[in-house]
Amino acid sequence: MSDQFNEGGLRAPPGMSSWQKVWWWFDFLVLVNLARLRFILILAAIGAVILYWDTLAAYYEKWTRPVFGEAQTASSGVKYYCTMHPQFVSDNPKDKCPICGMGLAKLEQKPAQGEPWPAGVVNRLQLSPYQVVTGNIQTWPVNYEPLSKRIQTVGFVEFDERKLRRIPARVKGRIDKLFVNVTGQMVHEGDPLASIYSQELAVAVQNLRDAPARDKELVRQRLRLWGIDDDQIKQMEQSRESPSHVTIRSPISGHVRKKFPFEGDAVDEGAPLFELADLSTVWIEAQVFEDDISFLKQGLKAEATTATLPNQRFTGRLDFLYPHLDAYTRTLRVRFDIENPEHLKKPEASLRPGDWATVTIDVPAAELAGRFLTRQGKVLAVPESAVIYTGTQKLVYRQHALYVFDAVTVELGPALTGPKKSIFYPVLKGLEAGDRVVSNGAILLDAETKVSGSAGSIYYQGTGIGRAGGPSASAIRPSTPEDIELKVNAGMAELSTPDRKLAEAQKYCPVLNSKLGSMGRPFKVVLKGQPVFLCCKDCESKARADEEGTLKKVEELKKKTFVSDLEAEIKAALDELSPEDRKLAEAQGYCAVELENRLGEMGKPYQLTIKGQRVFLCCKGCAEDALANPDRTLAAVEKHKAKVKSQKEVAP
Repeated sequence: MSDQFNEGGLRAPPGMSSWQKVWWWFDFLVLVNLARLRFILILAAIGAVILYWDTLAAYYEKWTRPVFGEAQTASSGVKYYCTMHPQFVSDNPKDKCPICGMGLAKLEQKPAQGEPWPAGVVNRLQLSPYQVVTGNIQTWPVNYEPLSKRIQTVGFVEFDERKLRRIPARVKGRIDKLFVNVTGQMVHEGDPLASIYSQELAVAVQNLRDAPARDKELVRQRLRLWGIDDDQIKQMEQSRESPSHVTIRSPISGHVRKKFPFEGDAVDEGAPLFELADLSTVWIEAQVFEDDISFLKQGLKAEATTATLPNQRFTGRLDFLYPHLDAYTRTLRVRFDIENPEHLKKPEASLRPGDWATVTIDVPAAELAGRFLTRQGKVLAVPESAVIYTGTQKLVYRQHALYVFDAVTVELGPALTGPKKSIFYPVLKGLEAGDRVVSNGAILLDAETKVSGSAGSIYYQGTGIGRAGGPSASAIRPSTPEDIELKVNAGMAELSTPDRKLAEAQKYCPVLNSKLGSMGRPFKVVLKGQPVFLCCKDCESKARADEEGTLKKVEELKKKTFVSDLEAEIKAALDELSPEDRKLAEAQGYCAVELENRLGEMGKPYQLTIKGQRVFLCCKGCAEDALANPDRTLAAVEKHKAKVKSQKEVAP
């Protein structure tokens, strides 16, 4: 190899001029390294994008998102839905319902910001039909319910202080014999308890024999004060022997609560010998919290069970309310008189002082009339499941329109007991009879309101305001099952309260015989000064073509609705009875006290036994009158049975 290729070091190729060598070195040192640097920078940029992808995407969404409300302004603000299957909603008015093939009707979306809310409404929420069905949202009509106040508390069985007797020694002497020598021993009225030797008795009897006739009565009176009856006095007076013993007898039937002397003890006149207790009636002293004190009244019925006799119920009446509260427990002691007639024959099945008792006090609806909104003994109330507690206020969700619910602040009274032991709250303010409130799913609506920052807006697929490019309302599955009753209730809820009551009384359209509300808000017309409701506006021409016939049909529908609703209510109440009791109640038909009231009109019939015969009453409040005159009650039952039997024979 030649010397020119043998030179060491890095140098420009031979044969280049000076400027060519400068360019060669620039290309080698700068341009080649720049190519390598570009490759490294590209790799670093890719890594940075991967590492900060979420941040970059968030910035992109922020820069490209439209201003709040801009999307709604740009759109028409109109949705289209099927009137027969409202769960199908679309943005395109040319679409057809995939279920029935009908055209779609317009449903405008009004922004909630500009819509005034009624007084008491703190929020408004609109759900999609799909959400209503999947959330199992159910409503309940606010109405007057047969309620009573049930107060349950604890108490103790105590002695009836009016039936305690302390037996003293009537004479000074010595206890020669104790006929009753055991504490707790049962005694009957007139049984001997003790025999007392007394020298004073012998002196008194001798004075009786020696006294002149005008003074004998004074001596006899002294002997009577010692507990000696007239027969014994007469026998002592005629006998030649001088009696020296006084027999102490029991004045009541009961048991020995305390025994003071022993045989051979000397006793002074007036010294206590025995303390007896009669348990034919006992007291139950219960503790009632101050929130329930206002419901208490003397004479209220009470029912008690004890731990020793869990399957036996004892009844009595409220007899006394103590005048002071316990400052530590914040309770008031109340006292009940309880009959305990079997304490002598069956002490094991009777109440014993010291027993722990569970006491239930029932305040009938008649006693609630002055406290709450009542009508015919019923209280305007909402079910417990409809009430939402926020800590500072109570809310219920009232149906405003189809799938639209208002969160309404309400004032409610204390919990009351309704049919089937369900819990209701009386309405004091915020709701009216006829309003429909969410009874199942209220907690879901409340959660939806809290989660969504724009829960008061109108939306169809979910909470909040949709944005451009978001899912449209037509994404709702058309296979959602239809709830006709919910649709009817929603249509009725769009009416004012007076119109809603009239529409509910009519219930059906006089032209098509379809349910009012099944095609949306009922259409109101006035025929000859009388309001008439139709299922839709298309029925107006037919209704006006024959006004007389339409009005006649409306009257028939009102009668039919009233009878059918009453029969359904009675049937539901009778279904709560056992099959055997139901047959007896159906045979009787009417209350034995309130003769015009049908059994079942006021809930489950109340039953009792009179002279071995089962008798049914419309309510528990009639029991006292039925028992006061049993012969008249049984006669009314027989009269009702004959009346019901004749009605069945006449009916086709």
